[in-house]
Amino acid sequence: MGTTTDTAVRFFVGTDVGGTFTDLVVLEDNRPPRLFKAPTTPHDRSEGVVNALALAAASYDVSLREFCAAIAYFSHGTTAATNALIERKGTPTALLTTRGFTDTLLIQRSMTSWVGMGAATGHYSRRRNPGPIVPRDRIAGVTERIDSSGRELVALDEHEVRGLLRRLRDEGVRALAVSFLWSFLNAEHETAVGRIVAEEWPEAYVTLSHEVAPVLGEYERSATTVVNSYLGPVIRDYVAGLEGRLRSTGFTGDFSIMDSGGGVMRAADAARRAASMLTSGPAGGVLASAALARRLGHRNVITSDMGGTSFDVGLIVDSEPLVERVSEVGDLHLALPRIKVTAIGAGGGSIAWVDEAGVLAVGPESAGSVPGPACYGRGGDRPTVTDADVVLGVIDPERFLGGRMPLERALAEKAIRLHVADPLGLSVEEAAAGIRQVADNHMADLLRKVTVEQGYDPRDFTVYAYGGAGPTHAYAYTEAAGIATLVVPPTSTVHSAYGTVTSDRYRAVQTTDVQRTPPGAADPAEHLDPARINATLDDLSLRCRADLDDDPRVRLSRIVYLKFRRQAHELPLTVPDGEVTTDVLRALVAEFCDAYERLYGAGTALLGAGVELHTLRVEGRVGVTGITEGGYEGSAEPAESLIGSRPVYFPECGRVDASVYRGEGLGAGASLRGPAILEFAGTTVVVGPGQSLAVDPYNNLVIDCRGNV
Repeated sequence: MGTTTDTAVRFFVGTDVGGTFTDLVVLEDNRPPRLFKAPTTPHDRSEGVVNALALAAASYDVSLREFCAAIAYFSHGTTAATNALIERKGTPTALLTTRGFTDTLLIQRSMTSWVGMGAATGHYSRRRNPGPIVPRDRIAGVTERIDSSGRELVALDEHEVRGLLRRLRDEGVRALAVSFLWSFLNAEHETAVGRIVAEEWPEAYVTLSHEVAPVLGEYERSATTVVNSYLGPVIRDYVAGLEGRLRSTGFTGDFSIMDSGGGVMRAADAARRAASMLTSGPAGGVLASAALARRLGHRNVITSDMGGTSFDVGLIVDSEPLVERVSEVGDLHLALPRIKVTAIGAGGGSIAWVDEAGVLAVGPESAGSVPGPACYGRGGDRPTVTDADVVLGVIDPERFLGGRMPLERALAEKAIRLHVADPLGLSVEEAAAGIRQVADNHMADLLRKVTVEQGYDPRDFTVYAYGGAGPTHAYAYTEAAGIATLVVPPTSTVHSAYGTVTSDRYRAVQTTDVQRTPPGAADPAEHLDPARINATLDDLSLRCRADLDDDPRVRLSRIVYLKFRRQAHELPLTVPDGEVTTDVLRALVAEFCDAYERLYGAGTALLGAGVELHTLRVEGRVGVTGITEGGYEGSAEPAESLIGSRPVYFPECGRVDASVYRGEGLGAGASLRGPAILEFAGTTVVVGPGQSLAVDPYNNLVIDCRGNV
């Protein structure tokens, strides 16, 4: 049979379940990665994963069971948590909170802009409330009170708690969130409730706020606790179902899930940390890009992931992914740091339509994998971005997914004619070009937005493009954003899946320990207590190491968050290794001021206002794969991979003949000029007119959008 009959062979497999395709990558020592895509199966996403595994097994000429038996490590990224939250398909959940604070979750917080409005500001009438995940009648006030010093003011009424639990159970509640005031300073009352739940209602899923978000900010802490309980049983069942299906195929290896904070966690931990899985899939792509950026020496990178449903953008600044301490998901603010990914509804399956004013729009609604774009021939009859790419000649219908999934151009033309061309009085080709331009401009706007709003110039960045549709559109949205260099990794078609299998095991612990310097202090660092900071960081480090099984390979990083007195937003600063001294704190304050002015403008840092230190955080990482990837095959002579040419319609210059190459045949040292199409088994790479491409020593495709050789 194939290579898996050799017991020395071990496979490391990464997967990412998207809205349209399920991506899978196989790593093997001293071999280049193998990449696979299978349609996502919304009715049971584990079926799509197994279908992708079957494709991988066939490529090795072995049975599915033989292949899975040779998998030493399996890692998984998924949008299951995000989908359940946005679609409000979680578990019936109740919130127990301090009496007198039952409206905290409903009042929310105004954080520069209203919740649900993103960066928008304006009249109150534009504000929208998020769909509730805990109805008002399931928010119960409990008699207890801890003060801001951690002292007990009012004892916990345990009899009252037992009565509340019986009532909520009878009302159909299946999950509980417990978030008491100041519990992160003194968790005795929350711990007691956890004990009572174990006695009275052991089958209930329960989250205690001091365990998931021990930080200041009662709304964010409560929202995080509620979301974790709301999603916990959903994720528990999802992971158990996927793992059970994998085990039934012969898999006996280790199983990890992508944590959106910056690595992977054991699958067994996922149900207890369900809220950490929000944006699980996109985080994998950003982490893989950060590793690649360090290899290539790119300090500032915009990651752009265009799949079938969405366009996800992240930032890598000074070689590290940008992380947000408080994130907004499903119109709720969560106190869980995560890799910052901004998404819009612009994917290959995004539907094009003409609004009431006669204006062409694209997205955010997507055709998904079922029924999919019209050209899939699965019943979809509305035009999508993929349909436009087929009509324009960008995608060859006969070679889609390496020829495994031929497309129907006639259906694409029909959908565009009926829904866009005829209503606008355009030809089908003109309408298709319009669809592509609208989508590309949306994506270019997002590249500008995520950089400028963080205080950066997009022209100082390199774009990394991946996802099934990213390399197809990146030449246009990169150039439109004014960025010169575009990189398409060799794993681009399954880059997020690649990130799940190559990312470290990850754990982060944090706490709030407030210190404030007096206004007007010439040297604020002199008013911070380094001994107290060292003690807190040491305790967090011990907890982080313990959560990672005291693995001697653990790499720790320490972070403090600073802000000016009375401000709402904090900035993270990495604490250097070693003892924290007053001199170290003085350097951190100076670094904080520099970062503040870069973000908000020169002269905005008012040190005389005083500084506040609130949150301290320790992150731990342990490498998981320990394998060496082999080099790629391919020729430095593009002519050896030339398939021919075909007419392609480019909105900027009309229909021209573009050279078409077999993408896998291009090797390190190859170079060519656009217009050109590179066809891979899982994606199509476009080099625009006037642009140039070179293949670097690692087989990355580097496109110069200005055409410089």
